[in-house]
Amino acid sequence: MVKDALKFFHAYINEMIEVGGENLPRAVSTKLGAKLAALYKRKGINDLTTALKTAYKALGASTSIKKIDENTYLINLKHSKKFCPIGGTRNPKYAKTIQDSVCFPYTRSFLTGLFPEFQFETEIKECIVDNSNSHCKYELKVKKSSY
Repeated sequence: MVKDALKFFHAYINEMIEVGGENLPRAVSTKLGAKLAALYKRKGINDLTTALKTAYKALGASTSIKKIDENTYLINLKHSKKFCPIGGTRNPKYAKTIQDSVCFPYTRSFLTGLFPEFQFETEIKECIVDNSNSHCKYELKVKKSSY
């Protein structure tokens, strides 16, 4: 039953992209990230590492976060199978679109909602949907907002 629901979700995302282009899922992802940030604020979660690990745990990922320098983190999400709960199995045709329209807008909106004094940039290193491995790796750059 869960696998059928995920297949429906993946088909739904792909259809949103086909019908509305990349901006439709990006707008939805951004809104959902902001809503999750508001929920985390109400629960008193105000640490970057805790926020990310908790959010990714809900997606079934074990998460490791390595601080590379003062402003850069390497995030590694490990899934038990070669399956991404957001993008599904290997599908290089949609990998970049999923990353740019769903994963990163959601993550950046979530983090910006929790930490509005910072700006967040993401750079994919490895992706299940692109490479058919069992993990997703990305670099997260945190910069103090200039306003």
